[in-house]
Amino acid sequence: MPRVSQEQLDARRREILGAARSCFARHGYEGATVRRLEEATGLSRGAIFHHFRDKDSLFLAVAEDDAAAMAETVARNGLVQVMRDLLERAAAPDTAGWLGSQLEVSRRLRTDPEFAKRWAQRSAAIAEATRERLHRQREAGVLRGDVPLDVLTQFLELAYDGLVLHLAMGRPADDLGPVLDLVEEAVRRR
Repeated sequence: MPRVSQEQLDARRREILGAARSCFARHGYEGATVRRLEEATGLSRGAIFHHFRDKDSLFLAVAEDDAAAMAETVARNGLVQVMRDLLERAAAPDTAGWLGSQLEVSRRLRTDPEFAKRWAQRSAAIAEATRERLHRQREAGVLRGDVPLDVLTQFLELAYDGLVLHLAMGRPADDLGPVLDLVEEAVRRR
């Protein structure tokens, strides 16, 4: 039997995550049955669960993947850039998958105490990346100095959550660029 390289395994894992993200977004956690996950990925349950212990681990991996990408963007360019990227995605066909997985994480945080415990360890990375970015920006003289960093962090997180809800409700995204400009101006030194 030919040996599968780590690169091939990693590529397969990424494929599974992408297809599962769309499946969870479309059907919710409960509705994303193993059969639907098989259909979405084009793989057997054995192939899927070779990479992930169970459906819960697969969902958590999707959410972690999204959170890691978000934390990386925040660290590099700030939370407002994440919001701008989200607006760009609003016009793209894969947005429903990403947005849907964000909404499913929110729902599970409210309804599943075990998931909330597991997720708390991971979600702190985004908040920490935001605080570190704001701290660097304040040190560089870019941010306003009259508001504590924790308040600025909460303000930006609230704006992000509001944008996600706005998009989830199907409201238009094409006119929100100036709103994000205002959010960015609100945290900058005048």
